[in-house]
Amino acid sequence: MVEYDNFRMSLKRLEEQYENHNELDEALPQLLREAVAESVIQRFETCYDCLWKVLKRYLVEELGIADSPNSPKPVFRLAFENDLIPAPVERWLGYADRRVDTAHACSGEKARAALEIVGDFIKDAAGLYRTMSGRSWE
Repeated sequence: MVEYDNFRMSLKRLEEQYENHNELDEALPQLLREAVAESVIQRFETCYDCLWKVLKRYLVEELGIADSPNSPKPVFRLAFENDLIPAPVERWLGYADRRVDTAHACSGEKARAALEIVGDFIKDAAGLYRTMSGRSWE
């Protein structure tokens, strides 16, 4: 049986910190605003990693696809082919690219690019959670 708790908790923490980021007072010190932004990016990385791994497990255990790939992009393509992901596969591949960018060099530009997609990622990840688990998103 596929376990969704880590994915659910990581998505919940990302959602909470993203809300904090969006509600930050611009009068706060720059260092504090940057720290919250970095936290959002780190939580995106964690959630993304949980998501693609639970999706791979779902493909194997629930759909019986024994030779499921061991990297995110092929897993997303396979999930798209099996009508699991609630957005075009290109958007999911874009999330994968942002994840790679944040892991290798989180410059100001790459950090901004990652932050720009977090809202859509949260919505899409919540949709995938509902599809795989059969549970509502709180």
